[in-house]
Amino acid sequence: MNSSSNPLVNIGIHTYNRADANLRNVIERALGQTYQNVEVIVSDNCSGDRTPELVRSIEDPRLRYFRQETNIGGNNNFNFCLNQARGEWFLLFHDDDMIDEDFVEACISSLAPGHTVGIIFTGNRIIDENDNVREERANDAGGLSPLGFILGWFRNITTLYLCSTLYNTARLQEVGGFASKKNLYDDLVPTFTLATKYGRADVAEVKASFRRHPENRSSTIPIGFWIEDSHYLLDVLYRLLPEERAALRKEGELYFCRKMYWYASRGLAL
Repeated sequence: MNSSSNPLVNIGIHTYNRADANLRNVIERALGQTYQNVEVIVSDNCSGDRTPELVRSIEDPRLRYFRQETNIGGNNNFNFCLNQARGEWFLLFHDDDMIDEDFVEACISSLAPGHTVGIIFTGNRIIDENDNVREERANDAGGLSPLGFILGWFRNITTLYLCSTLYNTARLQEVGGFASKKNLYDDLVPTFTLATKYGRADVAEVKASFRRHPENRSSTIPIGFWIEDSHYLLDVLYRLLPEERAALRKEGELYFCRKMYWYASRGLAL
């Protein structure tokens, strides 16, 4: 891996049947970063549409395309992208989210010379299926301790999305990649683990867009799965900060109770 002041950054895009949606825009934005030392990995989860033709029509030596022979599931496709990464930094990118053209540059510029961390965050915005901005949140986590960072998420002060999170590749691979018991918090488990163990860098400015639409997976998962994964995530946090267990439990259980009530009020099955 390149550890110079110009490290290679991998952008992994997992995709399934999005050729007629935002896939081309997502790939082109990833390749069009102002920071040039990027390599884009597209893993096609056996799409039944024209995804192969679309990706192969984009001519750029920094683009690597893989097509799965069968659908291996979303989480396995996340980690397939990670396992192909050969850069120092890794961004896992949904095939309908977006990053600003200077996202990578802002992240790499946030690091002091010779200094590295487990994870880098930026502010983020919520967009709808028509690219309308619904909400913007600067990253206000700068200066927070590991406990403060986690409590900030419980208190809806810190917002965390994959599209606004750049991971140290080696350390993400070291902790097992993206995984949780039900793979609903498969992003937050490594996020909190790396931020706590290895530190983080914070970019206050909004540099990434999470797309919220009716197909977001949170609206289709049984509540029982969310409950099980919530307990799993809390157990991970207890192990990361055992001396702060009481504070984590108090605020964490309250947060997840409110979240499960919200899901139940919208008719999710048990």
